[in-house]
Amino acid sequence: MTSRKVAGGAPSDGGVLFQEIWNCPYSMETLPSHGEDIDGGASPSVSMLSEVAARRRITIVGGSIPERSSGRLFNTCCVIGPDGQIKAKHRKLHLFEIDIPGDITFRESDTFTAGQEPTIVDTDVGRIGIGICHDIRFPELAMLYRSRGAHLICYPSAFNMSTGQLLWDLMQKSRAVDNQLFVVTCSPARDPNAESDYMIWGHSSLIGPFGEVIATAGHEEATVVGEIDHSMIQTIRENLPLEMQRREDLYSTHWLMSGENLQATRHAPLDQMHNCNEVKMALQPWK
Repeated sequence: MTSRKVAGGAPSDGGVLFQEIWNCPYSMETLPSHGEDIDGGASPSVSMLSEVAARRRITIVGGSIPERSSGRLFNTCCVIGPDGQIKAKHRKLHLFEIDIPGDITFRESDTFTAGQEPTIVDTDVGRIGIGICHDIRFPELAMLYRSRGAHLICYPSAFNMSTGQLLWDLMQKSRAVDNQLFVVTCSPARDPNAESDYMIWGHSSLIGPFGEVIATAGHEEATVVGEIDHSMIQTIRENLPLEMQRREDLYSTHWLMSGENLQATRHAPLDQMHNCNEVKMALQPWK
């Protein structure tokens, strides 16, 4: 199934999330040859997403592609609005490294450069925070997005068989429950015949604020559709006011963002959140 066909079949009143590195094989050896110049307007992948988003009048969280910029390679997600324009661009902040003797050795930093800015963006489906794969392992990023009023955090990802079985479900639910918001992930489908040594876990999911699994896929190619009810966030935060219970006298959280120290805001103003009650989000894993 082509990415254009999948995006084109998305609900007209929702959005689409793509997987991590969807436009080429996930191989560190060949990724540099697939780098695209997004800022220079020479990205056929982003151009395709923009054309489909504008034609279908939907928001597309474009997974990630290898982005070439100033002689460096980034793992980059573009958020495309219903007008076909890029609303935000997130470069993966935390580069994955693993070394399990006899199992898997992998170093993204040998190929990619880490991004420097968290990304949160207002869209017609709500306020969205963006993370890519290994970004999900760091709760501070999700806490930042929650403090800035995010309804939803999107994590296009490609967990492997080793970490996927142990951590994939746990990480998604932890980020959702700790921050009382929705988490959506999209993974490539697993290809047992792939030439790469990096075998994909799969299991794209939509997780609710209580850690409930709203929609999920297996490891095979599939399209998953789930509904997000924003009113759940307000209800859960009123019933279980975790932010009010934080012990700032014992600990505090500060972030460095855009060159300024930004203290975590307790209780993101719910009246500033988008006032749409239901949003359809299609999760799109494929080979």
